[in-house]
Amino acid sequence: MALQVGDKAPAIFGVNQDGKEIKLADFAGKKVVLYFYPKDSTPGCTAQACSLRDSYSELQKAGYEVIGVSADSTSSHQKFIAKQNLPFNLVADTDKKLSEIFGTWGEKSMYGRSYMGMFRTTFIIDETGTITRILLPKEVNTKNHADQIL
Repeated sequence: MALQVGDKAPAIFGVNQDGKEIKLADFAGKKVVLYFYPKDSTPGCTAQACSLRDSYSELQKAGYEVIGVSADSTSSHQKFIAKQNLPFNLVADTDKKLSEIFGTWGEKSMYGRSYMGMFRTTFIIDETGTITRILLPKEVNTKNHADQIL
């Protein structure tokens, strides 16, 4: 069962690009933008990350911290961060545990072929650790994602 608005977010998100454990408690007193995306360095995912990067200071002024999540490895995340100059953490959900808790990993289809993958979904978590808003895959605008949050 996927997490819904009103549910508490899990205490631990996973490990970031540097292998450091990222916990909800690390962001006490802040709102968290936890965004799940399919794959590092693909066009849509790059546009989404760059939208959040370009508005990062505005998001921080509004009390938000940004965390990206994909099933890519820590080394893939390091390259993506370096190439796009991303100022926020990316969680390497290689075992898909976090994605399964949030309900963002599942069967997708493209050109008539089915495969397992990440659904592009954003969760807004308030200062108390409660999910207050969810932007579903059809709602996420990769090029203007920061504006959607603000």
